[in-house]
Amino acid sequence: MLFEYALKCLLLSAFLELVLYRLASRLGMHMAKLAEESEVVRITFQTLSSLGFVLLNVTAILLFLVLALVLIQKLQSSAWSGRYDRLLIPAVSFLVALTVAYLIVPPAMLGAVVYNAVSAVVLLLLAAECLETNHRWSQRVTVGCFVLGIFGWIYYQTVSTTYGLLGVVNPPPLVNEVSRGGEALMVLASILVLWSYGSTSLLTKNRTQRKWALTLLVSGGLVFGSLLFIDFFLSLYDPALAEDARQAGQGIGWVFQMGMGYTFYLPFALYLAGLTCWAYTVIKLVAIGRLAGYGLGLMFMAGYALQLSHLTLMVVVGLTLLTLDKRGTLGKLRDRAGVALSRAATPALGAL
Repeated sequence: MLFEYALKCLLLSAFLELVLYRLASRLGMHMAKLAEESEVVRITFQTLSSLGFVLLNVTAILLFLVLALVLIQKLQSSAWSGRYDRLLIPAVSFLVALTVAYLIVPPAMLGAVVYNAVSAVVLLLLAAECLETNHRWSQRVTVGCFVLGIFGWIYYQTVSTTYGLLGVVNPPPLVNEVSRGGEALMVLASILVLWSYGSTSLLTKNRTQRKWALTLLVSGGLVFGSLLFIDFFLSLYDPALAEDARQAGQGIGWVFQMGMGYTFYLPFALYLAGLTCWAYTVIKLVAIGRLAGYGLGLMFMAGYALQLSHLTLMVVVGLTLLTLDKRGTLGKLRDRAGVALSRAATPALGAL
């Protein structure tokens, strides 16, 4: 029960932290002139940023709690254990301990390189376990795209920091190309989650599911096509309006770049398609209690740029939940824990 409610609170807290802290505070910086002219706007953004900072701390605490519960269950219950636990449990424990240590003593460049290296090892182990557990190729492709995308950011961050630590002036090799490729893979993974985790066959006998699938397919295709050519259509209608739309898009891109690491160098329609597919899949899976819904929610809410330590832990928890999804829904895991507890208590009651 503690794991279930902690996970639900974590998903909600992470979403609110993303909106109120990482996005709203950056939007307030972008609207600095308007905030200077209006006291109400300034107080609003200041309040949202302060609330978001509190939510950041709440999210970090919940992440530590969920990870601790998962590690304890892996040690105690065979239903939670996996093939890579002998390496994974100490690696995740060391990453958590390193995170706590860096919260007390902020790391320098060398500490950041060490943290990225440990994170890379943990993510590799989690990816290997997840790929082995998920036998559907669609899910393997999605997880592979996501992990490769995250490693694009880790490569960019680690190599750039190492060059700065060594005092090398020359730019690292292929650092920008790898970073852009990682962002493209992240966007692709956000679109593929609908195919691998949330799709409904059009040949299903359930009329309601078939209706929703057709509605999403048709409406999503129309919106995607419209956004893909919106700049061309606006240019034909009014060049000045098209220029204003481009500037607005650049402003949105700046906010998301500062908050989540996306540069929006790809067509805007791809990002919106990824957001739609991800949101639909997460809501659908969470509604039926699938751990994969919580995992996918945390993984993509962490964003592309893992600049804060709790964002790395969000990805770790997300990949862990994708693996545990094969063990059953939250309800089934709770029932199994209740049965195991009652069996453990039976001899003691009988002895009395």
